[in-house]
Amino acid sequence: MRAIQFNEYGGPEVLKNVEIDVPSPKGKEVLIQVYATAVNYADTARREGQYVVKTPLPYVPGAEVSGVVMEVGEDVTRVTKGDRVVAMMDSGGYAECALTDERSVIPLPYGLDFNEAAAIPVQGLSAYHILKTLGRLQQNETVLIHAAAGGVGLLAVQLAKRFGAGKVIATASTTEKLLLAEEMGADILVNYTQDGWEEQVLAATDGLGVDLALEMAGGDVFYKTLKCLATFGRLVIYGVASGEQSRIYPSSLMAKNQSVIGFFLPPLMRDAELTQKTLLEIFHYVTNGDLKVTVGHVFPLEEAAKVHTLMQGRQTVGKVILQPL
Repeated sequence: MRAIQFNEYGGPEVLKNVEIDVPSPKGKEVLIQVYATAVNYADTARREGQYVVKTPLPYVPGAEVSGVVMEVGEDVTRVTKGDRVVAMMDSGGYAECALTDERSVIPLPYGLDFNEAAAIPVQGLSAYHILKTLGRLQQNETVLIHAAAGGVGLLAVQLAKRFGAGKVIATASTTEKLLLAEEMGADILVNYTQDGWEEQVLAATDGLGVDLALEMAGGDVFYKTLKCLATFGRLVIYGVASGEQSRIYPSSLMAKNQSVIGFFLPPLMRDAELTQKTLLEIFHYVTNGDLKVTVGHVFPLEEAAKVHTLMQGRQTVGKVILQPL
């Protein structure tokens, strides 16, 4: 089967189109014919060797796919051959076929197409649990969402409103992206490529600061976001897209009882029951029209290197999908 693989860490050019064997499912494993696979910033970090955990080589990226069940292992009970499904996995999604445990497979809800379905799991779970589980969002609180026109950002803007946020402040790098965030429900728009954007955030809160901030850039953006936190404010870090690590003096948080919290999806996904419950809730929002999934770009599988270049150059909006077929 065709797949995208890298044998060394580096830039987008290390992503190679290769032919590899189709895996055979055993036990509780499910083999899926992939119709759509989603691209995440974690894939670029994996490729660069900068991911939170070590990435083994050679490696086929891809953590979420949608498609049709081709084969199942002898102990699988939840799905059967021919089922339309969406699934998550540790790796292997950038391929014509993907193998995963049946606990990570969910039947595709009626009304969702393959591209929409593949766009939801990783970023939907992330947005949901960053806001609700780690961020402890309360009614009428103010939320600051960076990269609000990205996959997590667009879902987080909508979910924050659904969970009762009083005000959502969205940042992005262009007017087009900011208008998209506004369309999803953002109240205040801030271009974070402009000097002094943190002052705009503080002004929008009458100088009080935000109760919850979602940050995934690192470096200077992290430090400025910290300045925007209110008393009892929480800053949840879920990425380091800039590649610049940040340092913090813990005692600096004491004056306003602030918190800096790290979010990493894989440990949460080990709780299969919680993962399934959350995804079914998100799918319900989508199929009911209460949550809009923005698939911004669709590319053939073989253009994965181009897609990574576009993403890291901030030239994409919403979710980016690769199609093997």
